[in-house]
Amino acid sequence: MSYKLSFTLCLILLLTSCSSVEKYNQQISKLHSVEDIHEDIDKVYEQLQRNHPHLYQFTSKAVLDFKFDSLKKAIDKPMDSRTFYKQLSAVTKYVGQGHLSMSPPSQRFDRKARKALRGSKFDITNLDFEYLDNKLFVTNARGKDSVLINAEVLKVEDESPQDLIKKYKRLIASDGYNTTLHQRVVGTRFMSYYVNDKGRFDSISLTFRNSDSTFVKQYKRILKKDLAHLKQDSLAKDSVKLKDVKKIKLTKAERKAKKKERKAERKHNEKYGFIPDRNEYTRNLNFIGKDSAVALLKIRGFSRYDYEDFYDESFKLIDSLKAEALVIDLRNNFGGRLKEITYLYSYLTDENFRMINPSEVNTRFPLLKSLMANSSPTLVKAIAGIASPVLITIDLFKTKKEDNKLYYKFKSSKEQEPKPLNFKGKVYVLINGNSFSASSILSTQLQGSKRATFVGEETGGAYNGTVAGYYKMYEMPHTKVRARIGLAFIDAPYKVTPDGYGVKPDVELLPSYKDRLQSIDPELEWILEDLGQKN
Repeated sequence: MSYKLSFTLCLILLLTSCSSVEKYNQQISKLHSVEDIHEDIDKVYEQLQRNHPHLYQFTSKAVLDFKFDSLKKAIDKPMDSRTFYKQLSAVTKYVGQGHLSMSPPSQRFDRKARKALRGSKFDITNLDFEYLDNKLFVTNARGKDSVLINAEVLKVEDESPQDLIKKYKRLIASDGYNTTLHQRVVGTRFMSYYVNDKGRFDSISLTFRNSDSTFVKQYKRILKKDLAHLKQDSLAKDSVKLKDVKKIKLTKAERKAKKKERKAERKHNEKYGFIPDRNEYTRNLNFIGKDSAVALLKIRGFSRYDYEDFYDESFKLIDSLKAEALVIDLRNNFGGRLKEITYLYSYLTDENFRMINPSEVNTRFPLLKSLMANSSPTLVKAIAGIASPVLITIDLFKTKKEDNKLYYKFKSSKEQEPKPLNFKGKVYVLINGNSFSASSILSTQLQGSKRATFVGEETGGAYNGTVAGYYKMYEMPHTKVRARIGLAFIDAPYKVTPDGYGVKPDVELLPSYKDRLQSIDPELEWILEDLGQKN
């Protein structure tokens, strides 16, 4: 009886799940009524007014009200979710907060389809793109596509990348009035914008120009079962048969050594923040210049693995080698953890400091609210519900009211002490339009304290702060378009006027497509020349 009951429950769950997936896919692909779309617009604007602490910082309430009303008036016929997402994004970008974003709903798959897709391979993900001099080109490639580095993209299917990019720029939100983020991120995240525009696809053709040749390359998603067949075919063609390959049996000592080696590799990868699918590290330290007297700290992000050991060892090495100068490369660093930039800054100053001010919020429970959003998985909401007494206590302990405003205290708002081995030499920071969020906050702190010379272009993140910290992911009831709403205003103690711009470089240098073809880094070369360290 128990077995039959379990089988029946599993069958009901499976059928319900399949029905739910089918219903959801129909919901996001159908044409929504004008009334339903208008309701979604009202709902999302209500969520913004309720949760976003600096909603009218760059666009007044009167103007923003007008834009939302105009959007409703412009939508006078049914449309699908993806079309609505594009029209809504073109309005919400006027809030002027780069962390606020809209995303279209994605097709869901039942259990059988998910299993078939698991482990599939789509080689288009091996390509990284950059947009310079009105050209979209491959800036990095993995695997067999490494020959495509610096190849210009002439067509994506039948459309020019320039036309697509012009369209995508209208939807990209930036901090304040900044424009450098638009120019940079549209290349770096080109494929993400393309997916949002077109929806999920299993094949795509790109037309390239590499040197003097023009050619078309087709990319297709290959399922795991097909990958297995390809591998077997490859092995069958190999002159060495599997049965002829003798398995080498390791001794106990050799197995122990292998285990120790794997453990050391795992620890190394965690320290440097290894990114497997990109085959690169998040954090790197090198020594450059004709005398190797310049330390180069390249940080691609502040959000992968533990970081303390890396910075502790790096600054210990920098100190022991008596480096003349330190270059911190924050180009294309989209940010991450406040704790990490606070830890790094403690090695760059010899004075007590506060990384950020207490953060203005619209709710006493930002942590709980972020977990209990209507788009959160049921399991997450269930766990958050069980843990709510603890979460509420944490939120109440960290939140206080001053001058009729609520403030939330992150750890980085507390006074910090410098590290004993803090670097006292000259510091340079490389920045560009993709230097965003936490990397902009770090840049603000370094420029405000007059600790570094900045080379490159204006950061994409604002000097005077941004709304981030915790997020509420709100899913609109009819179209299922999602809004990511920041819940806390994060700002460093330093401020500049006018408001709404990023950290501006002391030396403005913009790379060109020609520089990429010739493997020249003009920003880094300027620093080495300034130090008399150019080879």
